[in-house]
Amino acid sequence: MITGTIVNTFTVAVGSIIGVTIGKNIKSEIKDSIMKGLGLAVVVLGIKMAFTDHDFLMALFAIVLGTLIGEIIDIEKMIENFAEYIKSKVKSDSGSFVLGFVSASVLFCVGSMTIVGAIKDGLNNDPSVLYVKSLLDGVTSIILASTFGIGVFFSIIVIFIYQGALSLIAFKLTFLLNDEIYINGISVVGGIIILGIGLNMLGITKIKTANMLPSLFFIPIIDVLYKLWG
Repeated sequence: MITGTIVNTFTVAVGSIIGVTIGKNIKSEIKDSIMKGLGLAVVVLGIKMAFTDHDFLMALFAIVLGTLIGEIIDIEKMIENFAEYIKSKVKSDSGSFVLGFVSASVLFCVGSMTIVGAIKDGLNNDPSVLYVKSLLDGVTSIILASTFGIGVFFSIIVIFIYQGALSLIAFKLTFLLNDEIYINGISVVGGIIILGIGLNMLGITKIKTANMLPSLFFIPIIDVLYKLWG
């Protein structure tokens, strides 16, 4: 149920310690190559999820409708503005500890992969997305900690509470979405979003994946309507 979150906090903790101790000695080329490799892994995971047994037309409809709503309210921009606001507040009157803590907390918790992964872990006890996110966050925490110091380590508190809460909420909603069709629908739509994240990581595209997040809300509704009147 929160296995992925536990692993995620562990990798960030280990990555932060490595970053504080020897992070500055790791060449940027090595870090970049590792991140590109992880980007490929994210693409493969997204494709695997997208091919879950489900009516693809329903998933496509959810993606179109959800992305339309997301673009209208521009969720991606809201997230970026929130992150910049928090950083600007702590940067002006605080040291590197607080800046490292806030930067890491925002980076690791505010994103499409966090939400998709936590929901998937809570709904059907599948932490695969969060496992990949754990590797990404672990490498990123090395880079952040080598710059900002030990403050990055304490972001694990925020990760555990926020991500764990999302999984627990999803778990509590299992009784509403206990039919395989609903879980598979969320998996397909989530997979498409994850695929977009992977392509962005590889520098191939600049998809605003956060603007696609409402699709996760629409797919169960569409499936219910299709089941009733289809």
